[in-house]
Amino acid sequence: MTKYSYNYPRPAVTVDIIVLRDVCANPEILLIQRLNPPFQDEWALPGGFVDMDETLEQAADRELAEETGLVDIILSQFKTYSVVDRDPRGRTISVVFIGITKAETKAKAGDDAKNTQWFSINRLPMLAFDHEKIIGEAIGQSNL
Repeated sequence: MTKYSYNYPRPAVTVDIIVLRDVCANPEILLIQRLNPPFQDEWALPGGFVDMDETLEQAADRELAEETGLVDIILSQFKTYSVVDRDPRGRTISVVFIGITKAETKAKAGDDAKNTQWFSINRLPMLAFDHEKIIGEAIGQSNL
């Protein structure tokens, strides 16, 4: 792998994934409970850092599989979030993806997710990072 050296700081890139399912006309969203700091034990969207050798789409698929066990979900790029202080670990830009799955889909926590749970979009817990804003914007634009 090529080693890069720059004289200026640069942001990290992450992906966050919104997975929705419709259960008896009550849409639900999949959240993970974070295993590690920051926001340890708080609920968040599945996601994580993009590796140097993968595309955004590959990172979204990988992070979703690692943290929830879900694979083969068609994801579409929704929006990019770049507020300077959105992540206490440092300057982070996140590209958000959205996917829809079947009502019977079950998720299983893995990697750095302590737990997974489906929540009604009308009854969300307190969320880590800026995920409340992200979900609110996504729900507002998705006809749910």
